[in-house]
Amino acid sequence: MPDKGAPEVPETLATYLRLRGLEPSKYRRRRGPRPVADENQPFMGGRDPHGVGDVLDTLTRDAGWEPQLARADIARTWEEVAGTETAQHTRPVALDAGLLTVQADSTAWAKQLQLMRAQVLSEIMRRFPEAGVDAIRFIGPDVPSWKWGPRAIPGRGPRDTYG
Repeated sequence: MPDKGAPEVPETLATYLRLRGLEPSKYRRRRGPRPVADENQPFMGGRDPHGVGDVLDTLTRDAGWEPQLARADIARTWEEVAGTETAQHTRPVALDAGLLTVQADSTAWAKQLQLMRAQVLSEIMRRFPEAGVDAIRFIGPDVPSWKWGPRAIPGRGPRDTYG
């Protein structure tokens, strides 16, 4: 029988102490000042788990990766930014010092997009302000070059018969 003056021991602790061969009657519960809530202390409210999206947003913001990720998002979501039909005939090829270079599959598409430059640029600036796009340059398709090989020379070369 436990003492009347001794505090009552929880059943789980009494079972543990009995199995260990210790006497449960010496148990006293300590009461002290409550700890101050600090988010860096273990088992406090500030240490609650966060979602993966929140953690990644914080990481990219703290590391300064937002501009680079916004630039990559322009290329990734080009169909939404430029429109489905336009995206079928164009693709962004470079972004350097605020100048986005977009290559079209024909010179007609490049000229048409030059006329629509303000609309496309405003859509990019609205969706991706962190990307830092200030201007857009539309170019036509790549044309084959005659300048290739280890013995290429500058200028017209052997086709220059007028000079």
